[in-house]
Amino acid sequence: MSKWNKTKNLTFYNVSITNKMLNKIDSGITTLQHGLNPENLDYWYKKITEETIEIVPPWLADKIIVKQDSILPMKFNINISKRAVRYFMQVIDLNLEKMPYTTRLYFLKVQEIMSIEMDKSLV
Repeated sequence: MSKWNKTKNLTFYNVSITNKMLNKIDSGITTLQHGLNPENLDYWYKKITEETIEIVPPWLADKIIVKQDSILPMKFNINISKRAVRYFMQVIDLNLEKMPYTTRLYFLKVQEIMSIEMDKSLV
């Protein structure tokens, strides 16, 4: 085999590996982007709210309201009774493993913010 054929085969092999790596990176980025779609977040908020309403005592069911901001679609206003917060956070915990990675990070941050706000109300 001539030097030219070896170089040509090596170049083809390197391009093939590079294309596979770029495709994998591209699909990974696309997956991460879908995890933070406002529609995706809305789905998870609805799922978490519904599951929370199922497990809270009946008198707390109407005290859990989550609304998506019309101007900033990734912002959600959570109006929830302090007594229902622990149920809401438990349901988030139960659903974290099912969420895409970036959605999981988003809801972990939601839990952190809710914990800080609950701590403020105790002081």
